[in-house]
Amino acid sequence: MRLFIFLLVAVLLLFQYDFWFGKNGYVDYKQTAQQIAQHKQENEKLSQRNQVVAAEIKDLKQGVEAIEERARFQHDMVKSDEIFYHIVKEHK
Repeated sequence: MRLFIFLLVAVLLLFQYDFWFGKNGYVDYKQTAQQIAQHKQENEKLSQRNQVVAAEIKDLKQGVEAIEERARFQHDMVKSDEIFYHIVKEHK
């Protein structure tokens, strides 16, 4: 009888080991879930960046104001009758 109980406990432990540490077990599941969460965060950042780029492309296609704004910001260009003040933020 003891041998039978020992055999049943051994089989139970074997199944538990496979469940927790085997291929596609609980540990693998947690690692995969963590990777999925990281990929979702990265995809969200990329989606936001794509929306910004799409809006900028739309502005550039629609009018001269966006081109003028971009020239003023990136190249410090000014019109002949205006004064340009550029305020630089201090990096800490």
